[in-house]
Amino acid sequence: MINIDEQNLNLADYRQNQKTAFLMMEYDRLTKKISEAETVADGDKDLAELVATEINDLQRQRGDILTSIQNIVAKEVADDEVINEVIMEIRAGAGGEESALFATNLKEMYEAYAVVQGWVFQVLDESPSELGGYKEVSIEIKGRNIYDNLRYETGVHRVQRIPATEKQGRVHTSTASVAVMPIRKKTKVVINPADLEIETTRSGGAGGQNVNKVETAVRIVHKPTGIAVRSQSERFQQRNREKAMLILEAKLNELQEVADKKEETDERRSQIGTGDRSEKIRTYNILQDRVTDHRIKESWHGIERILAGDIGPIVRALAEAGGGVIVAGEEEE
Repeated sequence: MINIDEQNLNLADYRQNQKTAFLMMEYDRLTKKISEAETVADGDKDLAELVATEINDLQRQRGDILTSIQNIVAKEVADDEVINEVIMEIRAGAGGEESALFATNLKEMYEAYAVVQGWVFQVLDESPSELGGYKEVSIEIKGRNIYDNLRYETGVHRVQRIPATEKQGRVHTSTASVAVMPIRKKTKVVINPADLEIETTRSGGAGGQNVNKVETAVRIVHKPTGIAVRSQSERFQQRNREKAMLILEAKLNELQEVADKKEETDERRSQIGTGDRSEKIRTYNILQDRVTDHRIKESWHGIERILAGDIGPIVRALAEAGGGVIVAGEEEE
């Protein structure tokens, strides 16, 4: 006979799961019939052999149902692990106004790549510089398996070029940092409403008559950590509040993951660099028409095309190297 050890199964969870509850009803019906047949077999030895065949058939049916249930649950778990939404932050670093212009270049590069991939790309908040660059910009990006594509973009990006404002033709080095934070279906953190300080202000930038008359922009400060987030992309305050909470949750999850990684030193060594925002990961050398990723010590030419969004080869190279023991190398001068 086929025996199923129900003690090692999450039968109660299967009954509560909407996707498997209907199968559990059939599973329970078969279990009841098996029990009845076993009672008959115990009470009548002449029928025991005949009933044994029926019991085996019922247990086979129940086993098939259990396999279907476990396949459904396994797919559900796998779907939960696929991250289809991220928050990307790009901040100007060293280099003054030139770094802010470079931050804009990076934002436009990722936006063009997102268009090609068929992703949804939305700016949630931005702090423009005097010459049209970005001091900081927060972006929400949605798309299939998006985190696996962009996770290795986190870090400091460096550009070497002659700025348009440079009269003596000198090469300047500027930086901008990129952070890619996943939006997970199952969050690791619990946010206490009492820990939040919420402010509303008028949105800035383009957006019609509603922008400057109504306080639709939302700023949220998480008092225990001091993290402040802001959203002004939506026309309505409630939607901006939801977006701001999304950013805050991603940031708090990132903090938790950093804390977890400190306890997993060996595992970190098997990943590309450290994934730290302060780590210099890539140089865009305009004069030499070359982009170099220092973690995998690989370069690509055609920098104009790359900054226009053709970063697929770089993304694939990093994904392929992701499981190897790779340590960030020295940056080129």
